[in-house]
Amino acid sequence: MSLNLTSKARVTWCPGCPNGQILVAYRQAINSLVEAGSLKLENLVSVAGIGCHGKITDYLQTNTFTSLHGRLLPSMTGMKLANPNLTVVGMTGDGDSLSEGIEHLVHAARRNSDVKIFLHDNQVFALTTGQATALSPRGFKGKSTPFGSVEDPFNPLLLMLSVGATFVARSFALDIAKTKEIMMAAMRHKGFAFVDIIQPCITFDDTREIYKQTTYWIEDNFPTTDRNAAIAKVTENSGKVPLGIFFKTEAPTFEESLLS
Repeated sequence: MSLNLTSKARVTWCPGCPNGQILVAYRQAINSLVEAGSLKLENLVSVAGIGCHGKITDYLQTNTFTSLHGRLLPSMTGMKLANPNLTVVGMTGDGDSLSEGIEHLVHAARRNSDVKIFLHDNQVFALTTGQATALSPRGFKGKSTPFGSVEDPFNPLLLMLSVGATFVARSFALDIAKTKEIMMAAMRHKGFAFVDIIQPCITFDDTREIYKQTTYWIEDNFPTTDRNAAIAKVTENSGKVPLGIFFKTEAPTFEESLLS
């Protein structure tokens, strides 16, 4: 039986915004995990930062918390330490956790804190109407870079693999079924999970058609326990954008090490 995970709040995202697809995928993932007995709804906490993504907690009928800009991970780590039975899922954006709060992201991954990060990656500060982020491509024109950004973006998947994240994946928001599958795998994972969800901003940087043509799903037999293979895949220079689970391994979590 499907759970009622929809709140009474009015959705205020731009019509057609892929945040809506991420919301649908997340609700479906929660429902499937609860039905399978892998998750107790009362033990789920959905945490959001500041940005367009942050509205997602308004639309969820679960335990939710909204953090300060870029500071959701300290809150998430505190929740998990206070109650290790919780499943703590963070919804964040490239502005929120890669431009503002990157230090918290790096150290949570390094420590292998048992929390999950779903990054709504639209490569723009959309809530403040179109400024460049750390992931905006060189030449991006917005309100903060009217003549085009002179900075190169970095690779968030490479960063996470380099600092020791134990689960690293990427999905495409418009593929709800695959996004749901990856979310479920991340939520089942014991340890720090990072999922980069490509989410075109249809108002300030509409890249839907570009990603429809350039994204592809990696093969099912990809060696996900090989960190070097994962690094090679996420840094390939083929003009294509690989999607899927690149790396997963088991290691002692921060909470286990601290509380034992």
